Amino acid sequence: MRDAAPTTIYLKDYTPFGYLVDSVHLTFDLAAHATRVTSRIAFRPNPQATDQTFFLHGEDLTLISAAINGTDISPEITDQGLSADVPDAPFIWEAEVEIDPCNNTALEGLYMSNGMYCTQCEAEGFRKITYYPDRPDVMSTFTVRINGDLPVLLSNGNLSGKGEGWAEWTDPWPKPAYLFALVAGDLIAHPGQFTTKSDRDVELNLWVRPGDEGKCAFGMEALKKSMKWDEDVYGREYDLDVFNIVAVDDFNMGAMENKGLNIFNSSAVLASPETSTDTNFERIEAIIAHEYFHNWTGNRITCRDWFQLCLKEGLTVFRDAQFTSDMRSAPVKRIHDAIDLRARQFPEDNGPLSHPVRPESFQEINNFYTSTVYEKGAEVIGMLKRLVGDEAYTKALNLYFERHDGQACTIDDWLKVFEDTTDRDLTQFKRWYSQSGTPRVAVSDNWADGTYTLTLKQKTQPTSGQDEKHPQVIPVAVGLLGPNGDEVRGTEVLELTEPEQSFSFTGLTAKPTPSILRDFSAPIILEQDQSNAERAFLLAHDTDPFNRWQAGRSLAQDTLLRMISDEATPDADYLEGLLAVLRDGELDPAYRALMLGLPTQSELVAALHEKGQTPDPMAIWTAVETLRQATAQHMQDLLPRLHSEALVDAPYSPDAEQSGKRALGSAALALTSRLDGGAMAAEVYAKADNMTLQLTALSCLLRAAKGDAELAAFYDQWRHDRLVMDKWFGLQVAMASPEATPKTTRTLTEHPEFNWKNPNRFRAVMGALAMNHAGFHQPDGAGYELLAGWLIRLDPVNPQTTARMCSAFQTWKRYDADRQDMMRAQLTRISETPNLSRDTTEMVSRILGA
Repeated sequence: MRDAAPTTIYLKDYTPFGYLVDSVHLTFDLAAHATRVTSRIAFRPNPQATDQTFFLHGEDLTLISAAINGTDISPEITDQGLSADVPDAPFIWEAEVEIDPCNNTALEGLYMSNGMYCTQCEAEGFRKITYYPDRPDVMSTFTVRINGDLPVLLSNGNLSGKGEGWAEWTDPWPKPAYLFALVAGDLIAHPGQFTTKSDRDVELNLWVRPGDEGKCAFGMEALKKSMKWDEDVYGREYDLDVFNIVAVDDFNMGAMENKGLNIFNSSAVLASPETSTDTNFERIEAIIAHEYFHNWTGNRITCRDWFQLCLKEGLTVFRDAQFTSDMRSAPVKRIHDAIDLRARQFPEDNGPLSHPVRPESFQEINNFYTSTVYEKGAEVIGMLKRLVGDEAYTKALNLYFERHDGQACTIDDWLKVFEDTTDRDLTQFKRWYSQSGTPRVAVSDNWADGTYTLTLKQKTQPTSGQDEKHPQVIPVAVGLLGPNGDEVRGTEVLELTEPEQSFSFTGLTAKPTPSILRDFSAPIILEQDQSNAERAFLLAHDTDPFNRWQAGRSLAQDTLLRMISDEATPDADYLEGLLAVLRDGELDPAYRALMLGLPTQSELVAALHEKGQTPDPMAIWTAVETLRQATAQHMQDLLPRLHSEALVDAPYSPDAEQSGKRALGSAALALTSRLDGGAMAAEVYAKADNMTLQLTALSCLLRAAKGDAELAAFYDQWRHDRLVMDKWFGLQVAMASPEATPKTTRTLTEHPEFNWKNPNRFRAVMGALAMNHAGFHQPDGAGYELLAGWLIRLDPVNPQTTARMCSAFQTWKRYDADRQDMMRAQLTRISETPNLSRDTTEMVSRILGA
């Protein structure tokens, strides 16, 4: 267990390590409880360093021996590492340590998952393998020998030798220790091959446990598409002879981009029509692309320190979003990204966990793998590309790869290539990296003598640790529509740089209707005084797919807020506008399915909070259910047509066309189930030949308080498939009525197949509890008490998963006094737990300090 005493690390205190590493040789003698790791490392003084202290990180290690230049030494050892006197010249460090992979339940460093050895070293897991300067700016080539009796022995780079009971791997590209990987187990390869643009053949393997061979084909094809796309769009070619992916059941993250040996959570790579939904397939495709794209944006060019985490993650998220947009529907992808950002990042940005895209300090870096770093970081890249243009973006990226290949870099290095290629001063734009919070842009307009003027005012509310905010560069994409719905001005990007600016459009014959923030051109909150008639007009006529969807979303939110606050009835204009869109068979089915979605309950909480009202979770749930019922009744004549349009008369494929049809069909089935009590859903379930239809039908039945027989049948059918069983567990909590949610969750935790030490299974149940808004926030506090109790139990076993799940409490101050008191009590209960991990201590203290 780590020392829980918090130590704050600051960006301003960065200094380079006192020594460079020229080469690393590691030998692993594998044993479940007593693996021996022998290291031989070539160090030399770093001429750029001002501090020559020789300190190597190390945690949970038993030192067997240590030597410098062949002479045994006795270093000074603490819980955090060791220090020693070393020569003021190049020297060879040698050490042998013993570690216990079998009891490493934190899943950091080298651990075991169902008999398979596996590593996870990002961010600071390598220090649990051997003593080393475990920081991203220390880069070296690695040669790794693995001795063990398992049939498959893998590490980074290219295979340089093997024999009975051993294998040696050499990675010729310098890398930081967080990219180290080792896997050993009884695995089967699903092979593939890719020929690069320079005509080099690359061996591809997707390694899985016996029995999972039938779930590999999609992942392999996604990898090949990613490799081809990165060559075509970014000019980046793969640089090793082999690329390996391994599927692991016990994994805290989605996947990890270790050089040449990507390790994936099984849920992020294994897929088949029978066991995976369309959403699973799209997620897998995106994650495989993301980790592959890291080969250049993260591996060949890495981050100097963990404060620069967004340098690799924000850029790579942006690249995988581009990839998904090209593979599927760009408007649908953009809308999904905005929904996710508003649901996850906006609350983070405006709550106790708020931090800049590039944080200034941290206590535990694992707590900064956040939506702000990843998703907002990607939005910042998108804004930069929009501001400089596609051609300049490509030129800057080429310079970035050329100038910084093999380096550990900073955000300043990243922005400098854009300044050098565009002659543009990005000093103000850099505030997106240093300033936390979500900017708000208020809109007003004026019409006179053929000139239409838009006035934009920007403001960012104070956030934790940042009271003073400065104007940012905000690209606001705007189009203008005439009274008949025609576009009188195409999309123009307005650059808002001052607290208040006005922009005029001349030569117009009538007052236009503005379409503002097209394509969600910046991650901001737009404050625009729009009537429902204007929103309905944009819903009917806007040529920008995102803003057309946004008009419907705004209508829905306004309707729901009035239903919650004023007991209003569902708005007829909203229902009619929605009906008109759904009748338009020329629109992408996936897009029409999105139009049927409603604002999330967390969005409604935020909207009520901004209006100075105290959110009532049950009132929100009731309003949402009432509007969905009204939508079903209003569209009952159209639903049969939507069902027929959604039929797929072809063998199952997870491609965009079929997936879009099934998405529309699923949305129509959910509405139909509100009218027929689940009769059609029962028929669909009985005939379903893929997981998308089966799970959709089952969820409709559970929502209709039916489906006990189907739920039991689903369990009997899939009880031996761990990933499908995660769905079975999570669905029951997600579909439970608010009053039943805590009890349902508690009952599932008593199920013999609830393996709470497996991150996927724990998240399936407890994540669903936190996401069932009215269920989690039951007035008796049962949801709070249940989650807190399980987090306390999990923390000594898996601090990372525990800390991340604490974010369920981050908006606690938005609720009524009774709920606040109960959430504060549970947070205090967690914080007062003896020997609480650093990860969880930091998260809870930040949330309590709101």
